[in-house]
Amino acid sequence: MALEPLYQIKVNCIFCEMEYRTSRVRQSLKKPYKTDSDFCSHYKEANPDFYVVRVCPNCGYASTENGTEKLTDKQRKAFAEQIQPRWVQREYGGERTWEKALETYQLALLCAQTIQDSERLIASLLQHIAWLYRYQENIEQEQRFLKFSLEAYIHVYELDGVGANNARLLYLIGELYRRVGNNHEAVKWFSRVINDKNIVDSAMIHASREQWKLLREEMQEQHMDLSEEMSEAK
Repeated sequence: MALEPLYQIKVNCIFCEMEYRTSRVRQSLKKPYKTDSDFCSHYKEANPDFYVVRVCPNCGYASTENGTEKLTDKQRKAFAEQIQPRWVQREYGGERTWEKALETYQLALLCAQTIQDSERLIASLLQHIAWLYRYQENIEQEQRFLKFSLEAYIHVYELDGVGANNARLLYLIGELYRRVGNNHEAVKWFSRVINDKNIVDSAMIHASREQWKLLREEMQEQHMDLSEEMSEAK
């Protein structure tokens, strides 16, 4: 008999301390049939991305495993004043539709911005929301959130600087620039990964080379199209 795709884990809310259950996708089913160049994975069955965010049904505090593990007094006060009073108790612990998954990410983003969680977490949440819209082929909203995500990742870079372990961040900024149509900025960021001698992440160097080549080909094709249009206009 086939296993159910979901299983439940217990979580303790870091705000109200209530224990609740949330669902996860079984590890054996976390096999995407394709992964996009900005790390968005596509699944035929249960999508693990739908279950990344944990939402406390009691107080509404929502975050991911990468969120802050303990709230400061200032963070508790901000959440208690801005989100908790407006929370209507509801349950996200079971199976999630696309709509429910989007709601959980919106809640997590609101919480992260309210308590001023890490910029990297906020950037990741924005990127995941863009992916949700990609699954629905909603290009307008996908582009909107890719741009928000790009701005946040640039802020992460400005705060953290370049370290040997930041090749993925540099690549991702380049790829997001490419996806929102700013090819010249994309080339700059891919070139940083390729040319920085301190970067030894071979996977990201290879990915940057591939995307740089793709961009060059696309730009050459665009110039060809323009020249063809000009010759036709004569």
